[in-house]
Amino acid sequence: MGLFGFGKLKLPARDRALPGRSDCLPTASRHFVSGRPLKGPFPDGMEFAMFGMGCFWGIERHFWQVEGVWVTAAGYAGGYTPNPTYREVCTGMTGHNEVVRLVFEPKVVSYRTLLSAFWENHDPTQGMRQGNDVGTQYRSGIYAYGAEQRKQALESRDEYSSSLNEAGYGPVTTEVDAAPEFYFAEDYHQQYLAKNPGGYCAMRGTGVSCDAGVGR
Repeated sequence: MGLFGFGKLKLPARDRALPGRSDCLPTASRHFVSGRPLKGPFPDGMEFAMFGMGCFWGIERHFWQVEGVWVTAAGYAGGYTPNPTYREVCTGMTGHNEVVRLVFEPKVVSYRTLLSAFWENHDPTQGMRQGNDVGTQYRSGIYAYGAEQRKQALESRDEYSSSLNEAGYGPVTTEVDAAPEFYFAEDYHQQYLAKNPGGYCAMRGTGVSCDAGVGR
């Protein structure tokens, strides 16, 4: 996963980003595991969440197994290039992050529980990388839908930053931004590890949980 982006550790200036295209990339219409629609319609009462935690293959597999997550999709967000391809993202010249967008039922799983899963299943102190995957598309990011999600994301970042510091980790580098436009990744990336059970997955956690009540 890190081949094309290796060494791309700095986001491009907007005026130097790749031009992209006006048309959306072809992708799957339904989730390979659940059969649910990736693009909707979604049941009433559902909410969105979006996270970047490194390679999106492993992230997506983790979240589609969480009770209350209705559907997941792999994609690109946080950059400048409209409708980027995977190869373009991997050049480091689109500014995008590999992300997973969740549609979840808040009566079953809270946003704080999803935040706990975010913090505990990757290392948010590595900057523009995650393990051996190096590049701007592997950065840690929480992309909030609305003021309440942003508030909870910032509170959780403070709480986990303290716990990680006590455990000997460096400063948290996670970006917390308003949810940008989400571009669906190509068909073969959707639910990749269900289609390819022996496929590459770099997802690693720090082993550090927070005692401050996040997720409860």
